Amino acid sequence: MSTNKQDTEKKAGDAANQKVPPSGGSAGSAVTGKALDWKLLKRVMHYVKPYNTTFVVAGFLTVFLTVSALLQPILIRRTLDVDILNDNYDGLVFMVGLMIVQLIVQTVAQYYQTYLTNSLGQSVIRDLRIDIFNHITSLRLKYFDRTPIGMLITRTVSDLETIADIFSEGLISIVGDMLLVFAVIGSMLWQDWKLALITLIPMPFLFASTYVFKEAIKSSFQEVRTQVAQLNTFLAEHISGIGVIQLFAREDQEMRKFKSVNVKYRDANIRSNWYYSIFSPVVEILFAISMGLLVWYGCKRMLSDSQLAGLSASKKGITPGLITGFIVLLNMLFRPIRQLADKFNTLQMGMVGADRIFKVLDTDEVAVNTGTLKTGRLQGEIEFDKVWFAYNDENWVLKNISFHVKPGETLALVGATGAGKSSTINILNRFYEIGQGSAKVDGRDIREYEVEFLRSQIATVIQDVFLFTDTIANNISLNNQFITRGQIIAAAKDVGAHEFIERLPGGYDYNVMERGSTLSAGQSQLISFIRALVYDPAILVLDEATSSVDTETEILIQNAINKLMQGRTAIVIAHRLSTIQNADRIIVLDHGEIMEMGTHQELLKIENGHYRKLYDLQFNSAGIAR
Repeated sequence: MSTNKQDTEKKAGDAANQKVPPSGGSAGSAVTGKALDWKLLKRVMHYVKPYNTTFVVAGFLTVFLTVSALLQPILIRRTLDVDILNDNYDGLVFMVGLMIVQLIVQTVAQYYQTYLTNSLGQSVIRDLRIDIFNHITSLRLKYFDRTPIGMLITRTVSDLETIADIFSEGLISIVGDMLLVFAVIGSMLWQDWKLALITLIPMPFLFASTYVFKEAIKSSFQEVRTQVAQLNTFLAEHISGIGVIQLFAREDQEMRKFKSVNVKYRDANIRSNWYYSIFSPVVEILFAISMGLLVWYGCKRMLSDSQLAGLSASKKGITPGLITGFIVLLNMLFRPIRQLADKFNTLQMGMVGADRIFKVLDTDEVAVNTGTLKTGRLQGEIEFDKVWFAYNDENWVLKNISFHVKPGETLALVGATGAGKSSTINILNRFYEIGQGSAKVDGRDIREYEVEFLRSQIATVIQDVFLFTDTIANNISLNNQFITRGQIIAAAKDVGAHEFIERLPGGYDYNVMERGSTLSAGQSQLISFIRALVYDPAILVLDEATSSVDTETEILIQNAINKLMQGRTAIVIAHRLSTIQNADRIIVLDHGEIMEMGTHQELLKIENGHYRKLYDLQFNSAGIAR
């Protein structure tokens, strides 16, 4: 029983590694509803279709194990009543050999049944994990704006593991256990219904206590999951912010907070253990009562039948073999009933996990990809015509934006934070859909282009460069097999980053670790420029690409920018006006509206203009003459 308890507690802890849902409810409160939702189960079983043979064989083995288990008490009864009581040594040897064969066959069948059910569960979640990852990567950025990344990771990992348990320890196992319970009761009634009824007197109490335990332990597991979620949230946040904690010497204060969270988690686990500490003795007491009733009534009947009939008890009525067989059957009956509560909870956690996963899969916030245009290489002409855009309802972020960029021209967007600069390029990449107006590339509405093709023609270099835990070469090519090492090196030389890469251990095979933590901000930025150059885009977008680097690195990056812009249309977002003075056109945005548009010199001539004020703030305050 202790093993089952530990396994169930582990499942509760594993399922608890979940963030608080966006709605603000606790992780535990989400675990409600029926243990078996047939509509939901049907969707899960859809993923079983490719493995129908495995499922059928596992089901057959489950039935076979039930039948095989029932042979054991029959063989024991026959051995006692026929061979031992009649001193039949040869028969005894034969029956012992037969029981050994039965145990070997049952063991082999149990091995394959366990292997197949686990294999089936892992195959199902492998296919589900592929589907959910593909779906997540197709979702629009709007979905990620309000959905915690930790929650999606939980769906793809922890929740999927609970679905595997539906097959390995849930549905098939429950069916097998219930089949065994009915088969054992039926066997007992068939062999001697009076003895069976007397022996099974405690069974209603056992079923009632099992139900009460199931409901109680479900509630306690919900509390454990809630506390684990809070513990994980605390740890993730504080480990990520360890630098701030140490910088402000907050170790002692945060330790006190951690102790408080940890105590709540401990108390939740103690409460769940408390239910086990009650349920286990209750089951043992009821089992002892059943065993006592069996021995009392069986022996009484055996003596009574022998005296009345004047015959040996081995010839008629209750026999030692029958009583021994009933003892074996009782053990077989109580064992699955002990585990049914745990398995129902396992099944429920699996169904809850499936429900959460299918809610993600049913999310329809996917970029509408009805376009079919794939025209080779784009020229790079961009036109926004009276574009209005809002992230939520009609809280407009862009208002009546219109501009035209010819192929090869450079457009600069300037303005305060929140003016709508980044929203403009997000629309161009179709990360978000516009509310009104139209956005065109090469004279065609961007919605007419196939999304993947459109994005392949636009390279975006942002301020916060994201690098994967991989080599420099793979971070540049993004594992594109059509980009050769020679192209990577040539692009690095054009950008001016080849020398610093060669100085690293392993050169282009140097692992930059998580988010490029082993590189400086400037080095990471240079790698992002190589990445953009090697993909040879028609349109280049630079979003604050030089705002977080030192002066020396900025010179390298500015040279890289000049190289990248050759023969390409460019949209540059910058706070440093010195980097955009040569742009063909500059647009000044304020609260989503175009306030001014023109070249650097034209905008400077506007007295009290927005651009003139920004320029004066940056240059005159630093004592730099125009």
